[in-house]
Amino acid sequence: MNSRTLAALLAFAISSFPASGVAPPGAEIWRNPGDITSRDLYYGPGGKKHSPAGGFFFVKEDLEGSSPKFTIKDKNGVQWKVKLGPEAQPETAATRLAWGVGYFADEDYLVPYLRVLEMPAKLHRGQSLITPDGYMLNARLERHLEGRKKLGNWLWRDNPFYGSREFNGLRIVMALLDNWDLKDSNNAIYEEKHEGGRQEYVVADMGATFGAPGFAHPTSKSRNNFKEYSRSKFITQVTPDYVDFSAPARPAIVRWVDPPDYIKRLKLRWISRRVPREDARWMGRLLARLSRRQISDAFRAAGYSPAEVEGFSSAVERRIAELNAL
Repeated sequence: MNSRTLAALLAFAISSFPASGVAPPGAEIWRNPGDITSRDLYYGPGGKKHSPAGGFFFVKEDLEGSSPKFTIKDKNGVQWKVKLGPEAQPETAATRLAWGVGYFADEDYLVPYLRVLEMPAKLHRGQSLITPDGYMLNARLERHLEGRKKLGNWLWRDNPFYGSREFNGLRIVMALLDNWDLKDSNNAIYEEKHEGGRQEYVVADMGATFGAPGFAHPTSKSRNNFKEYSRSKFITQVTPDYVDFSAPARPAIVRWVDPPDYIKRLKLRWISRRVPREDARWMGRLLARLSRRQISDAFRAAGYSPAEVEGFSSAVERRIAELNAL
């Protein structure tokens, strides 16, 4: 092996290890939630006062991501980003559960029956989900917050919180939700001008949740699928010091039709591996403070049927019990 090849291999090996740093002053990835039992998981981080007011008008289409999205404005002038399709319901529930134990989340609300005026005659995506009169079912509305500015994306492998209990707790929460789409582009750093420029590190897209732990085939199994979520494995291995979780799991082999994406997703698997056992216990204790009512409220807010609320809530409670048995 020549020196150039050896140097390349060493560089690759070094890049495979997550990097850590020191969080800048005022930056947070988690905030002590205080009395978890008092948190309202029906209305979530925005509370009832920030819920949609109605009287919606179309502003523009958003072509980012894989789900149909567009921006609307309500009668009070507040802007909302609408997401349609299979990610709308699980994302609404996921943001509430993550926020319930101290993680930052977008202010999402599920509107079961939404009408938007002045819709264009044709959208690039999701046209079949909208009637000619602008009606749509199960729309997720994400509130645009004044004074909140997106600074960019943060990286799972290289962020100021790597190695901390709070960062490891976030890894566990993502596994709890079966979030397999943990691309860096789904993370955001927000600057809160109203709070002295404080920075929040957020998983800003939690739509690929509550289904199989990996990118499954057919895609309908990958998210918003109670059968897949309830039967998928949560904890895959326990040692005296570490815990391995399933999500994000290896994609279905049929996904090899897109080799670059397949390989990219394989490289995400480390996020749920070798999580310190003590940190898993810490997160288990926090999650255990959520009542059955609060967990159910998260799914009720997402527009699930009573049977689905019962099923998803029971599955989440079983996973929390696994953490607390470590």
